[in-house]
Amino acid sequence: MRFSKLFAPTTKEAPKDALLPSHIFLIRGGFISQTGSGLYNFLPLGKIVLDKIKNIVKEEMDKAGAQEISMGVVNPAELWRQSGRYDVYGKELLRFKDRKDNEFVLGPTHEEVVTDIVRNRIVSYKQLPLHLYQINTKFRDEARPRFGLLRGREFVMKDGYSFHSSMEDLRREFDVMEKTYTRIFTRLGLNFRAVAADSGAIGGSGSKEFMVLAKNGEDDILICDECQYAANIEAAKRAKKTAQNEPPKAIFAKFHTPIDADSSIEQLGEFFKVDTFYTIKAVIKKAVYKDKSEIVIFFVRGSDTLQEIKAKNAANALEIIDANDEDIKNAGVVAGFCGPVGLEGVKFFIDNELKEEKNLICGANELHYHYVGVSMFNFKDERYADLITVNEGDLCPCCGGRLSLTKGIETGHIFQLGQKYSSAMNASFLDQNGKSQPFFMGCYGIGVSRLVAVMIEASHDDKGCIWNKQCAPYVLDIIISNVKNEAEKEFAAKLYEDLKAQQKEVILDDRNERFGFKMNDFELIGFPYALIVGREFSEGKVELVSRASGTKEFVDINELHERLKEVFE
Repeated sequence: MRFSKLFAPTTKEAPKDALLPSHIFLIRGGFISQTGSGLYNFLPLGKIVLDKIKNIVKEEMDKAGAQEISMGVVNPAELWRQSGRYDVYGKELLRFKDRKDNEFVLGPTHEEVVTDIVRNRIVSYKQLPLHLYQINTKFRDEARPRFGLLRGREFVMKDGYSFHSSMEDLRREFDVMEKTYTRIFTRLGLNFRAVAADSGAIGGSGSKEFMVLAKNGEDDILICDECQYAANIEAAKRAKKTAQNEPPKAIFAKFHTPIDADSSIEQLGEFFKVDTFYTIKAVIKKAVYKDKSEIVIFFVRGSDTLQEIKAKNAANALEIIDANDEDIKNAGVVAGFCGPVGLEGVKFFIDNELKEEKNLICGANELHYHYVGVSMFNFKDERYADLITVNEGDLCPCCGGRLSLTKGIETGHIFQLGQKYSSAMNASFLDQNGKSQPFFMGCYGIGVSRLVAVMIEASHDDKGCIWNKQCAPYVLDIIISNVKNEAEKEFAAKLYEDLKAQQKEVILDDRNERFGFKMNDFELIGFPYALIVGREFSEGKVELVSRASGTKEFVDINELHERLKEVFE
């Protein structure tokens, strides 16, 4: 490609709403253009990068035995009603009607459609396993689209769906996909971690996210300093915490506590002269369901904080919101003095780390009274759940090493769906015993267009993008310093044609512009290398510049072809 023919409208100014480097440089570098809130077009340079990422994803998915299909962006609403997600997915699901008043949605994900494709077509365990995937456009009506391609409304995604005759075979495929994703992100040259994650609106029994470590990441990730454990903060676990202080030993009794109802847990600890580790904190919330809402109380150690995604999952709610004073009063709960012992008439959950603990202090469900000497032995197992926020400095649940907090950008997510969708949509097969049962399903996504932005977040400087060779729009930018110098122009053009004939990824900057302007575009766009045909050409040398390292070297033109072999390796 000759720069004089390339449609790459670079600019000096960034859009006013662009905050992150990827958003700024993708717009300024002429990779994308914006048409509306969260809506972007890929221009020639951006399309090349997008296609390179697509090809790597496709190659690895095909190697893993998955089969590519293409599903429509427009989905019949009836399929979403069958799965039960039509009414509960939220406002991100764009619903609309056609001229005949038939209801449709724009697919943010395609579990329903692919289940409909497979049901009644796969009828026997002998036809399993099956893994179908697509690389296609999705739409989610984000409330606050921002950060360019990182959180747009329309985006390109690789979504795969596997069907199995057993949970064991689903777990096998889940492991295969974890390895496949690892190869994909390794080929892309990214620094990433596979982390335990919350399944969110997709559902299922287990999931992992692939997070690229980047300081501008939206997600908080806890990683172990000693082993490979990593988890999104919404799903992180820790080794059970202990306290160095001795517990307050007392015979179980009700104790008068003349403190205000809105006193903090720290004030309670000061009153009893104990570490808050030995107190139980009640967090009163309202759980929202499809057809109702109700007060739910979550009990955690006084030294811990409730993790609201974990709380939502424990209550199996659509949403967890703060309860107001009237809600609490109507539920018969005594705010500030609430505890699990003897609590009736309200749903509640207790953090796992409190199970079978002794010598604790908790509310007595009576104004100005607490229980002391509390032992947690008389609660049913279903009362317990993982509820607490894991913090930096807590210990790894796998090896006991220290957990560190870092930032990451989600680029992939794999799920064990189990039979959630197949049961709801009556998608079944005959097993080895001739018995009909729902498919066991897995779901595997990669944000392909998001990766274009992630690559920049992971590698840039204050001048612009720094692409690696795997994803760069062109590997080498040949820059003619002075297009009026016929010798320089002729040499550069011949070199360009030779490399192009060898199918090398090369671009020739033959524009009648100042040298500084061309170098600024080279640094902004971020080609891995620039070859400058300039003043030293009269001495038989050209200058090779590395965008990543900034190193410059003069190469004798007689040795240039050998040196360029190394560049294109």
